[in-house]
Amino acid sequence: MLGSAGDPSYLTVWRSCAKPFQLFSFVESGGFDACGWGSEEMALACASHGGEPEHVELAARMLDSIGLEEGDLACGAHEPMTRRGVRLMHQAGLSPSRLHNNCSGKHAGMLAFARGQSWSTLGYERLGHEVQNRALAQIARWSGSPRDDMALMVDGCGVVAVGLPLGALAIAFARLGAAAEMGDEVPVRILAAIAAHPFLFGGTDRFDTVLVEESAGRLISKVGAEGVHAVTIPAEGIAVAIKVEDGATRAQHPALLKLLQLLGVLPEELSPRLAAFARTPIMNTRNELVGEVRVAS
Repeated sequence: MLGSAGDPSYLTVWRSCAKPFQLFSFVESGGFDACGWGSEEMALACASHGGEPEHVELAARMLDSIGLEEGDLACGAHEPMTRRGVRLMHQAGLSPSRLHNNCSGKHAGMLAFARGQSWSTLGYERLGHEVQNRALAQIARWSGSPRDDMALMVDGCGVVAVGLPLGALAIAFARLGAAAEMGDEVPVRILAAIAAHPFLFGGTDRFDTVLVEESAGRLISKVGAEGVHAVTIPAEGIAVAIKVEDGATRAQHPALLKLLQLLGVLPEELSPRLAAFARTPIMNTRNELVGEVRVAS
């Protein structure tokens, strides 16, 4: 570990930061390619997407291509995570569905993995299913943390969630980026898919999408719920991970951007799109700006 602030041993539940590693065995097995899927599907399988029509339609096509449907997804329904997604859903007269869930691409990938290996698709999200066993093995491999050291629980979408020291999350993302830089096939494909399809990976005005676009794919970041975030910097062979202790997201983006600036991988003067994330406005119930969250100078 090159450096830390706070407590790098702090138990951190990876939440959606685990998605690239949860996909890894499926791609490595050849099953992903056997589905006839490409880089768009790969980006969505790693995504915490905004539930916009493009995301929903792609997730539905992924399921249809393996002979399954929305009802086979174990994730629950929730409203889209972008304003555009909410607006377009209501304009179309639709209600939130499982396809709108920000994890629907991940779940479609897990179902496809189970289907291709002739494992039961029932309970694919649960501890003990081989899909989850393979995902945990990849997290152990890339983080260097044995499965016995993991705190295992249930994520918001129903899949097994992993808790490890915060430093282990940074190590996993650093190794993933370094492996891609060295030309290892699966890491190259995963990071290249995200870089090629940042909108599918996040959505309109989503932080991960904006950072990937504004850095031209040099930085790949992955958000997790409850104030967790990781960024891999492949060319440097390093990564950063943060956890906002109270789980609130208001401090997450300002802190992460400042850290990337201190590392010299983002300029002192941020692009307008990134600068918008560097200060979180605080509004009252009259929609008046009454304060902001920013990094203390």
